[in-house]
Amino acid sequence: AFPPLLRPGGHMAVAFSFDKTEQRILSGIVCDAIEKRLQGEVPLPPAPKDYNANLVQNLGCFVTLTIMGHLKGCIGSIVGTQPLVVCAWNMAQAAAFRDPRFRPLKPSEWPHTRVEITVLDQLSPCPNPEAIEIGRHGLVLQYMGRSGVFLPQVPVEPGWDLDQYLTNLCYKAGLPDGSWKKQGARLFWYEGFKFQARG
Repeated sequence: AFPPLLRPGGHMAVAFSFDKTEQRILSGIVCDAIEKRLQGEVPLPPAPKDYNANLVQNLGCFVTLTIMGHLKGCIGSIVGTQPLVVCAWNMAQAAAFRDPRFRPLKPSEWPHTRVEITVLDQLSPCPNPEAIEIGRHGLVLQYMGRSGVFLPQVPVEPGWDLDQYLTNLCYKAGLPDGSWKKQGARLFWYEGFKFQARG
């Protein structure tokens, strides 16, 4: 279950942004966490006191790794429970080495690896699924003890329309199509700030 950070429905917008310098700092934290592990070192987490207030907000984030356009790892935290710099550092190592769908990243793969960071705003209950905008809204579905999560950019590449987006969200949660409409189902939306960290 998600911590009680949910706020009432209504259309929302990302409540934060990061300038180019802040993007470079986050990118450096993420890439350094991966590179040090690849070199056999044990990286130390960033100290929040060393960063400005914008970078130590308790925000969720995802780190996505791709090689030649193919997914290599994607791990994240939907709800922000720790300073962003620490969350990004943790998610970078998880995406590179602990995504159960893939073998851990190898040193030989690193030069060809593209890294993307998506910082997430707080979840809100989605008041009207017809208001969901492809490419803008990420979704979370909770039903029958199962959950599925999609980042805002997920439906863009395959060209899903809204029905396909919701159908695939059900499948991602291991649920039948249309489960999002069932009594007791909880559909949340959120927005994210995405930027390329490497590649």
